[in-house]
Amino acid sequence: MFDKNGQRIKQIGYGAMVLEGYYGQSDDNAAVETLTHAINQQMMIDTADAYGAGHNEELVCQAIKQASVAPFIATKFGIVYEEGEKGSQLDTGWGFPLTINGSKAYVQRAIDSCLRRLGVEQIDLLYAHYLDPNVALEETISAMAEAVAAGKVAAIGVSNVTAEEIERANNVHPIASVQYEYSLFRREAEREILPTVNRIGAALVAWSPLGAGFLTGNVNALEKDDFRNNNPKMQGDNFTSNLQRLEKIKSVAFDLGVSPAQLALAWLVAQGDNVLPIPGSRKITRIDENLQALNIKLSPDILTQLDNIAPIGAFKGATLV
Repeated sequence: MFDKNGQRIKQIGYGAMVLEGYYGQSDDNAAVETLTHAINQQMMIDTADAYGAGHNEELVCQAIKQASVAPFIATKFGIVYEEGEKGSQLDTGWGFPLTINGSKAYVQRAIDSCLRRLGVEQIDLLYAHYLDPNVALEETISAMAEAVAAGKVAAIGVSNVTAEEIERANNVHPIASVQYEYSLFRREAEREILPTVNRIGAALVAWSPLGAGFLTGNVNALEKDDFRNNNPKMQGDNFTSNLQRLEKIKSVAFDLGVSPAQLALAWLVAQGDNVLPIPGSRKITRIDENLQALNIKLSPDILTQLDNIAPIGAFKGATLV
């Protein structure tokens, strides 16, 4: 799907957001070890300038220096986290708004800052994290295209967008990848996003491929400060109902002799060679467990069974941006 120096990265990548305390405390030294291991396993590293206000990219930089293979790094810009920087308010549905800036000047500054923090001369894949509702996407994508022409970026993508926005962006510059929430927990991407991605020949990078950890089968209750409490699918009666449906998926996994997480990742990989999930974990052993999902070949009968258990919209609760 993507390659670096002739080496193709694996179809399961690594989501580095988990290293910034959103799912619990993370030690920087352990985080760098984890990132280094993921790079050495030829996994795409997915980060963003807003994760830890630049801290996440700095961790990736340290891992790059320790890795024994060339890394494939994807990062994102657009969420304003710098003090004094302006932007447009965007409601995410997660209980808090984000400030987004997609202006040409901001894009240029953000790219240079990403390059500096990552310690690389070129970003392998750059996403617009969210589109600025008050800036024409053509302005944002054109600024990204200029960075490609300048050699600062190898390929560009968009994240958390509509099918129509994907088409418009691709008309400005070829879109290599679209990042969107996609899992057995939330399959709405199959309605318009995935068909559009397939039509333009791009990849779909699935964020939250384990339903923010829900599909691991290990989330039975949430601490008060867990940001997932803002997810309607993990609130009240919805959470109870969804846990009951999850038991059916866990039963399929048990029969196959795999973990629920491995089954969920294998299901995503089975959706197409261009579908690349990016689970995150603070543990190296869990990364290796996730990668084993690439060796799980699901039969048509199992895929049909999962379709029946978890069709689009089966898990209760409103979907988010």
